[in-house]
Amino acid sequence: MGRTSIPPDSDDENASTNNTTTSLLSFHSIRERLRFKRNPNHSQAKSQVKPALHRYFRRNRHTNGTAAVSNPLNRKGLFSLFPFYFMAFLVVFGFAMASMVLQSSIASVFGSETGLPVREAMKLGTRLRFAPRRVVLGDGLDRLRSQPRIGVRPPRIGLILGNMKKDPRSLMLITLVKNLQRLGYVFKIYAVENGTSHSMWERMGGQISILGPEQYGHVDWSIFEGIIADSLEAKEAISSLMQEPFHSIPLIWVIQEDTLANRLPLYVEKGSKNLLSDWKSTFSRASVVVFPDFSLPVNLPINYMLYSVLDTGNFFVITGSPVDVWAAEIYSKNHVKYQLRKENGFLLDDILVLVVGSSFFYDELSWDYAVAMHDIGPLLIKYARRSNVEGSFKFVFLCGNSTDGYNNALQEVASRLGLLQGSIRHYGLNTDVNSVLLMADIVLYGSSQVEQGFPSLIIRAMTFGIPVITPDYPIIKKHVIDGANVIFYQKHNPGDLMRAFSLFISNGKLSKFARTVALSGRLLAKNMLASDCITGYARLLENLLNFPSDALLPGPISQLQQVSWEWNLFRKEMEHGIGDIPNIEQGDASYRNSSVVYVLEKEFTNLVDSMDFSENGNQSWAQDSLTEGDWDVLRDIENFEEYETLERQELEERMDSDSGVWDDIYRKARKSEKLKFEANERDEGELERTGQPVCIYEIYGGAGAWPFLHHGSLYRGLSLSTAARRLRSDDVDAVGRLPLLNFTYYRDILCEIGGMFSIANRVDSIHKRPWIGFQSWRAAGRKVSLSIRAEKVLEETLQETKSDVMYFWAHLDMDGGFPGSNKELTFWSICDILNGGYCRAAFEDAFRKMYDLPSHIEALPPMPVDGGLWSALHSWVMPTPSFLEFMMFSRMFADSLDALHNNSSEANMCLLSSSDLEKKHCYCRVLELLVNVWAYHSGRKMVYLDPLSGSLKEQHPMDQRNGFRWGKYFNFTLLKSMDEDLAEAADDGDHPREKWLWPLTGEVHWQGIYEREREERYRLKMDKKRKTKEKLFERLRHGYRQATLGRKKLI
Repeated sequence: MGRTSIPPDSDDENASTNNTTTSLLSFHSIRERLRFKRNPNHSQAKSQVKPALHRYFRRNRHTNGTAAVSNPLNRKGLFSLFPFYFMAFLVVFGFAMASMVLQSSIASVFGSETGLPVREAMKLGTRLRFAPRRVVLGDGLDRLRSQPRIGVRPPRIGLILGNMKKDPRSLMLITLVKNLQRLGYVFKIYAVENGTSHSMWERMGGQISILGPEQYGHVDWSIFEGIIADSLEAKEAISSLMQEPFHSIPLIWVIQEDTLANRLPLYVEKGSKNLLSDWKSTFSRASVVVFPDFSLPVNLPINYMLYSVLDTGNFFVITGSPVDVWAAEIYSKNHVKYQLRKENGFLLDDILVLVVGSSFFYDELSWDYAVAMHDIGPLLIKYARRSNVEGSFKFVFLCGNSTDGYNNALQEVASRLGLLQGSIRHYGLNTDVNSVLLMADIVLYGSSQVEQGFPSLIIRAMTFGIPVITPDYPIIKKHVIDGANVIFYQKHNPGDLMRAFSLFISNGKLSKFARTVALSGRLLAKNMLASDCITGYARLLENLLNFPSDALLPGPISQLQQVSWEWNLFRKEMEHGIGDIPNIEQGDASYRNSSVVYVLEKEFTNLVDSMDFSENGNQSWAQDSLTEGDWDVLRDIENFEEYETLERQELEERMDSDSGVWDDIYRKARKSEKLKFEANERDEGELERTGQPVCIYEIYGGAGAWPFLHHGSLYRGLSLSTAARRLRSDDVDAVGRLPLLNFTYYRDILCEIGGMFSIANRVDSIHKRPWIGFQSWRAAGRKVSLSIRAEKVLEETLQETKSDVMYFWAHLDMDGGFPGSNKELTFWSICDILNGGYCRAAFEDAFRKMYDLPSHIEALPPMPVDGGLWSALHSWVMPTPSFLEFMMFSRMFADSLDALHNNSSEANMCLLSSSDLEKKHCYCRVLELLVNVWAYHSGRKMVYLDPLSGSLKEQHPMDQRNGFRWGKYFNFTLLKSMDEDLAEAADDGDHPREKWLWPLTGEVHWQGIYEREREERYRLKMDKKRKTKEKLFERLRHGYRQATLGRKKLI
């Protein structure tokens, strides 16, 4: 993003269509749409304007005089030969000089010192353009739509509303959501606060969840394909998306307000680095920050930087919003044109021609209007210089701010050029812009700046029913029709402007044609930009979201035809001219007290004050700090104490002491073991689990999952990342137990089962209970974790159970949310849906490679449809020996799956995925379902535990598995022999491939290693005996000599 100077003759047709998408814009006041309404240098005095004006007139008179004397046409021969052409040339020359004088005069008035920054930054004939740096829209879903796909659910989007007021923002969002729902998206709506549009949103998306500070961290955002956040007020909710496992979810943040933009210069001036850093980190979390106006993200000089100081390359613009139409409609309901003219000193019969320019700038309009004077000058001379023109024409310039210096200087220019008194007036953009527009009879858009978006002032003028004359810029020609909605004239062509203006005037009044154009423009403006807005967001979603294998693709954007704003839902507000429009400019106290912008300002101000106080306190403390001499005295004391301790220990060694009873010895040994420190280990957690038959390890991979984890003696956290481990807990560090998880690639493709590998690795050092269980953090996020009642039932059942049983409480259908009954979806069909349609093929190939089966033998274990449930989310409990057997099988299967993946022809290829996010977690979805295949075919009893009621029900009874179970492949003896063969190959260095996963996933052990370890222990034992004998022999030969007391050298 940045400021790009583009020659005026460049092709704007393609440039304007790059971002021909629209965005929602908040409307805090009637003037909110016009940016730069606050001018840091608004107190410019009239005396600063006039000197430039007088200097110009002195220079202008001298120039005109010189030109008259040196005119080469004052020759007699030319008068006699070409009298007609000479007179014509004088007329044209005089007309051009008058235009140049007026243009230069206007430029000198508006070209005060406040315009220097922009004049230095921009050359005449160039323009500012916003160029996205990182957000580039591609072909969307064209490639995916051309491929076969098995989708069973619609794509899900989470919508976070900053407020729920009946305003243009709600109108735009409701229109957007309704059209996206037509394409197939499903929305879950969250709101930061309640509001008047609550009932509308409920009809759109069902029950609405109101988010408070305590709810931000308890929403499982991972169920959504993407998040759309509206308004700056959603900042705190976005903070919950800044940590894993939610950091990779696509986030679209729609910024419609300029509230923060107006405060940013103050932060920079005061040096509020912490506050700026906090906002910038939040902005950087968004995948795309969408603005509704090109002036918001663009990089201008410091007084006009707006949001550019927070840009991290993710800024994007989607133009179009109903805010201008809303503002004009409500204003026209509450104001009368005649009354406004009377209040401003205009007559009802006056023809008011309003000249507007680019609202991109605020005070820096000198060059913009100076160039425009080349086109407008002839109009002023014709209609404002002579009193014999039919009708009373008044030209009103809407630009800059409303200081007296501008208006007085403009009147002085009018008198010097011979314009009629009162024929030219000036209004600033910081005044009531809507009143100026409503008073006008004709609006002339005279800006030389080719804007990327449709000018908002033209939209308001068309909504007011004012005929518009505008240059034939590409962005304007794209939306309106010449002669029907507006009148075009060729830019920099005064003659064509005169032609266009004459079409609107008849006998000193507005022509019938002008009224027809105004009516047509009013009808068009109401929904003119709606289609671009909605299709822009739909295209952005197609390019940004990751559509998983089980999700249906949205319909093509071509289905959205003749899109219009949902005005019918706001009919009451439109008819009565009401709506939620807080007046920020006049300091709405309720908004300032509740807005996150001002709340954060207060928090950081208090923080800075407290830091200043602590710094002052540190200075006084430093005066009382220890000196070098004090440290020397302290070291002497410590050395003396160490000397006394050493001497006392030597004396105690020579004294005879009773060894004590065995109870004392055992108690001291236990005490010493307790004093051993283990990193991040807490005795309280271990004591709570004493006597428990089971420990359930909750697997998580980021700080964002902390709120979903349980506390108590039944659970223990299992962190897949050392940095993400909870601080005050005895969570297990999976990376410390299994170094393979240090590699992000393997940690991502293995997911939760990588944590299980870490527990199985030297399991006796971490788990010494008869039962072991696991649960993904997602179980709590999806409301399928065990209730207190179910926990009690599980503990009581395990105390009584002696057989080999697997209990699970999160089943497959609940996790996926698939429509239809179990009869329609089998185990393998669901697996295919979750893995891009290749689950069966991948499982069969991995199973065949694992057991080295020939091609003619079936290698896909049957999973019959018997009405039973299957485990999901790694939420189950089983005996510890059974768990180790399952880990033995899983390690070999994961290694075979990885071998197929690495042997594929295309690098980093993952057939089990249809999106980049699924590719990152390639094996996770297959390995999540692997426990069902192992438990079913190894003959384990499978029991479903209802997570709410605690009721137990056996699934897939053993007597119904006859004829389906492949017990020979899941026999423990076979698996153990296969494991030992792999361990022997690893021990001998005989790796089957360069990247061999199996040795990295756990213990490598076989009989040879056991014998080598036994021999090593025997060698150490014999070596110890030999050294003892040698020591005794030396003592017998030379006797025992006692060391002198207190002669050991102190360190």
